[in-house]
Amino acid sequence: MFKKLMRLFFGPSADFKELVKNGAMIVDVRSPGEYQSGHIKSSINIPLEKIKSQTDQLKKKNMVVITVCRSGSRSGMAKNILTAQGIKVYNGGPWNQLERKLTNP
Repeated sequence: MFKKLMRLFFGPSADFKELVKNGAMIVDVRSPGEYQSGHIKSSINIPLEKIKSQTDQLKKKNMVVITVCRSGSRSGMAKNILTAQGIKVYNGGPWNQLERKLTNP
């Protein structure tokens, strides 16, 4: 049951290290204040309320996107918005958990 819920909210599991190694862009959809309090070094900040207006810019980059936030909820919403626009997106969930996955061997 738990795995089904995880797949529902986060999608299929992904090798995030491999995605980043191959050039995926990490988009942190928290507010600027939250982002400033801590974030993944290579990430960019596009708050959830602005993500829709930035889809054309993200599409032009032609990159896989990994969305993150505080809990995984907003990043899931951002994933749905970007996926609907034809962008390949993975929900990375909480930014600090993804950061640990990327830095741990």
